[in-house]
This record gives sequence, C-alpha cells and structure tokens, in this order.
Amino acid sequence: MTEHDKMLKKMCHADGFIAALDQSGGSTPKALRLYGIKDDEYEVGEKSMYDCIHKMRTRIMTSPKFNGDRILGAILFEDTMNREVEGMPTAQYLWNKKNIVPILKVDKGLEAEKDGVQLMKPIPNLDTMCDAALANGVLATKMRSVINQADLSGIKQIVEQQFDFGKQIMAKGLVPILEPEVNIKSPEKQEIEAMLRAVLIENLKLLRDDQKLMFKLTLPTVDDLYEQLVTHPNVVRVVALSGGYTRAEADSLLARQHGVVASFSRALTEGLRDDMTDDEFDTLLDTSIGEIFAASTASGVAKELHAHN
Repeated sequence: MTEHDKMLKKMCHADGFIAALDQSGGSTPKALRLYGIKDDEYEVGEKSMYDCIHKMRTRIMTSPKFNGDRILGAILFEDTMNREVEGMPTAQYLWNKKNIVPILKVDKGLEAEKDGVQLMKPIPNLDTMCDAALANGVLATKMRSVINQADLSGIKQIVEQQFDFGKQIMAKGLVPILEPEVNIKSPEKQEIEAMLRAVLIENLKLLRDDQKLMFKLTLPTVDDLYEQLVTHPNVVRVVALSGGYTRAEADSLLARQHGVVASFSRALTEGLRDDMTDDEFDTLLDTSIGEIFAASTASGVAKELHAHN
C-alpha cells in the first residue's frame, strides 16, 4: 500500500477530526492577537508575521497532545508547507512523526460579493501548487468561498467554480476539499443550505466513479441535512467548519450530524496563549482536542457509510 493509499484509508475510515492551521495573510493578524502577540511585534504581510504564526503552529504541532490518535489531518497554509518543523518539512513531519494527514490550502482569497456570494479569486498557479503538494507528500487540498444570500444563481456559480478547480486538482492525483461556506449570520441560512445541498448533489452526479473529493461545510441549521453527501460514493468525508461559533456551540451542533467530523480552526486554538507554560498550553490543547474529538464521534460515524477502498 502506498503512502497516499494509507493516508486515504485513514481519512475515509478513522475516527477523529481535521485541524485547520491554515490562516492566510488576511486572517493571521487576528489569530496572532488572540494568541497574545501584539501588532507591533511583526510587520503585516512580511516575513516577521509568518515567522510568528509558524512559531505558534509549530508549538501546536509539536505538542505531545497533537497526534494522529484523535486528529485525522491538518490543513496547512502554503508558507507553512514550505517551512520545517523540528528539522523536517512540515508535511513530512505531520505524517511521519505524528500520523496526521497533511492538507494544503490552495485558494488565493475571495472576490467582492456579487449575486449574494463571494467567489474565489483566480488560482493561476494551481497546477504548480499541486505539484509542490505532491512532492511534499500531501494528500489533499482545500479551497474556500462564501455564500451570504439565498441567490440560486450565485450558489450555482460558487459550486461550479469549486467543482471546476476540484476536477483540476483530482487530475493531479490529489483529493480536493470543497468549502462553500454559508455565512452563519445570514438571516437566510436555512434556505441557503437547502439550495446548496441540491446543487452539490447535482454536480456529484457528473463525476466519474474514480473521482473522489471531500466537502467542508458550515454546520447546518437542520440536523443531518448533508446525510446524502456523507453516504455518496464519490465523497471521502464530510467535515464541518466552526464558522464563528464558539467551540462549545460548534461541538453541540456537530454532535448531532451523523457521519460528519470537525475541521475547526479558531475553535481549536481558542484560549491558547503565547505566555502559557508548556504544561498549561498542552493541558488546554488536550482539552480542546478531546472536546472536538468527542463531538466528531458522538453521532457514531458508521464505517459502512464510507465504502471506499
């Protein structure tokens, strides 16, 4: 069995969740502020900022509590993939030392809102990024767009763009994670989700049997809304983003979604601070991981639902 197949098997069948460590240039200052790093300690968008966030991510990744027993995979920003952890390339460190599947964020951010949605900006170097991901031993990619209103035209554009990029990524031999996020503050959230599910199912019908992907979706208002996606033969896994909910709120919602596991970012790092002792840091991280793992497994992921080799 190849390393790719071992990773895919873990992603399909193992209990656990995905840690989202992929804050990009735009969201990094906020993440650093929450971690206790002041704005004057680095220059926004410069190497000093990425040094600070890599130091934070390294502390998380090297913690003895952060391992493949409860964590399926970790989503990395491109800069993180290109750096090292304890003298090893990050992706290789995660898989070889921690048994955690490495995933690469490939989108370049969002366009301005139009038709109630924010499409992804173009990704002109997608093939090159996929080649680099493969060379680093990465299994999957992730890309995010946002839906703010129940506009069917906009939702169709979002899904079409996600699937178009997804097919390009699958052709490279990687597993794309499509993330059409629904804004949790939208007054039309439930209506958007029903429309999104229908459009996703229609697009899945157009895939070949050998085309495998994942979805990262906002926790739905209606429980088990995405059951048809969870059980679909082309879908490796459905994961949920925390989307601005607190960890407690997100865990409560997630526990009711059968077959869906977490892919949390802010909810995972909630409360972690730079000035904590290693014991304090590891204890809180252990609690966070434990709570998210419990919510990811509470609904009883039926292994037979993921009937992939």
